[in-house]
Amino acid sequence: MSSFDDDTRVTTLGTMGDAAGSAVAFAGQVSPAWDIGTNPNGGYLLALAAQAMRQRTPAQPDPLSINVHYLRPGLSGQACLIDTQLLRSGRTLSTVRGTLAQDGQPRLELLAAMGRLDEPAAAAAPLLTLPPPDMPPPEACPGRSAPAQGVGLPILQRLDVRLHPDDAVPGAAGRAELRGWIRFTDERPPDALACLLMADAFPPAVFGLLGLVGWVPTIELTVHLRRRPVPGWLLGRFWSQDLSDGRVIEDGALWDASGQLVVQSRQLALVRQA
Repeated sequence: MSSFDDDTRVTTLGTMGDAAGSAVAFAGQVSPAWDIGTNPNGGYLLALAAQAMRQRTPAQPDPLSINVHYLRPGLSGQACLIDTQLLRSGRTLSTVRGTLAQDGQPRLELLAAMGRLDEPAAAAAPLLTLPPPDMPPPEACPGRSAPAQGVGLPILQRLDVRLHPDDAVPGAAGRAELRGWIRFTDERPPDALACLLMADAFPPAVFGLLGLVGWVPTIELTVHLRRRPVPGWLLGRFWSQDLSDGRVIEDGALWDASGQLVVQSRQLALVRQA
């Protein structure tokens, strides 16, 4: 069992309902192993909440589209309650709402369209797709560095993140773009739930333009799962073309080891310059 599976485990607190409008609560524990500084990584919290939401639709376990608003920071090392509501139950697509709360306060508010991704061997060739960036192999790319980012990164005990040599030093790229490889340190194969985490586990793209800017907290994040990934490294590219008034919109994409686009994401975040 991978540490990611352990750290996203949830327990049902009530009778499971499958009728539209039915509500079920789940209990979980926010592990400090996925922290950025002293705050839980937003992608990890998203995956933890999605683990509860996908249990509402076991025949449709994949969040094809999931949107999360971060109302306040999560509390590292503390228990959480995830309230879920099945809004619509269909044969191929269902809609689930979720709220992750800690210490009596909601931390995340989520809405997901749940379905089932095809297995890679059965997936049809895309008619239109975003090509991956040119990248050196992972062994030629430096790892994400806590000293270079200026903050403690306990999450690097769980994730192996390798950055393009041109993007590894904050501010050196001269543009708001970042490219890199990512996988679990225990080499657990990526799946739909892992993709939610990994869509938010790279340094912010604005680091390439501004250098060390302190904390860049996410306000809202949307992740679209396009295909089921094959085992191996995921390749990520994240970029921004809109930064003003202390807020940035960042786009992102992940490709699997076969070169197939598996994730597209977009988030609105605050840029708090040190």
